[in-house]
Amino acid sequence: MSYRAEIPYGAYWSTPFARWQGSFANLHSIRFAAHVAKSELAKRRIDAAAIDYGVLGFSVPQKHAFYGLPWLTGMIGATRAGGPTMMQACATGVRTLLAATQEIECGMAEVALAINCDRTSNGPHLYYPNPRGPGGTGVAEDWVMENFGCDPLGGHSMLQTAENVATKHDVSTRQQHELVLRREAQYADALRDDSAFLRRFMTLPFDVPSADFRKTAATLAGDEGVSSSTAEGLAKLKPVMDGGTVSFGGQTHPADGNAAILVTTPERARELSANPSIAVRLHGFGLARAELAYMPEAMIPSATRALEQAGRSIRDIAAIKTHNPFAVNDIVFARETGADLAAMNNYGCSLVWGHPQAPMGTRSIIELIEELALRGGGFGLFTGCAAGDTAMAVVIEVADR
Repeated sequence: MSYRAEIPYGAYWSTPFARWQGSFANLHSIRFAAHVAKSELAKRRIDAAAIDYGVLGFSVPQKHAFYGLPWLTGMIGATRAGGPTMMQACATGVRTLLAATQEIECGMAEVALAINCDRTSNGPHLYYPNPRGPGGTGVAEDWVMENFGCDPLGGHSMLQTAENVATKHDVSTRQQHELVLRREAQYADALRDDSAFLRRFMTLPFDVPSADFRKTAATLAGDEGVSSSTAEGLAKLKPVMDGGTVSFGGQTHPADGNAAILVTTPERARELSANPSIAVRLHGFGLARAELAYMPEAMIPSATRALEQAGRSIRDIAAIKTHNPFAVNDIVFARETGADLAAMNNYGCSLVWGHPQAPMGTRSIIELIEELALRGGGFGLFTGCAAGDTAMAVVIEVADR
């Protein structure tokens, strides 16, 4: 199928991603996303007042997050825009894109903003009161660290899900490390010619605001904290878990950042596009859930469902992006679907540039659009797993209008 809603070509952006406890560690993620959105809309000469719907995604709460999307759109000048705030861990980027698409499809809005932000750094430490507890005390939670380390349904860590899938599909540490080197080489292509690929959707150099957003505190040339691995260095790394296969080199790192995409009608897409002759169409979405503690497998059925809705097969797909918190994800996905492992994730992926959760999928979709544009068009697929052994996927098309 084909949705009526379109993404105006170029009407999207992403910040660089900064490694955990790095340059964005003290920036309120929602205020930071609004700060960036206001600037990026102005650069594209898009009037924020034209936005009549928005959906905000994050996975790590910030102060005043209760006010969510209306607070953010108010800060950028989109004062007519209301909408929900959503949280689906690392699938949030696709979820918010679907929500924006649905709003356009049913005629409830004309220009929708899907904007996602997260700050894994300095996550909240929450206290839940319990007057009936011993001495009236409650319980506390470290939002980021404790949820990375334990799925309350099964009591296992996210790392354990990768090990379970690696064991089931007989994926070795050596195979994972070989793929890491391939993914880092693909990201290096994005840095060529003074980061020409990244500059297609990212403002570089990037001015990092101070915590009060009144001045520039630092400047980033690009993503912060990206590793540069060697075969020799990776070979020295031992699996994190005893008897396992996944090393620190074979998994991503937590990060901070934000990204956004506009979704609108075909008519308005022409007006808001950086190149009206290019159409970016949405063809299918998919949601799936794997067996408990087998999270990386979920991206396979979610992709299958998105392809089925789009009426396409994996052979029709010119470019594939995945959220790969573990190298295991891509290896198993390629084996099970027939995708070309080496050709997936050109120009970068979350395994390399980090894992800020909600905006991660949004940036991946943006990069997918730009890769397809460089190819002269075609169909693209993004799929990525999320906490709770779930995943979401989307099929898009870049074509001449």
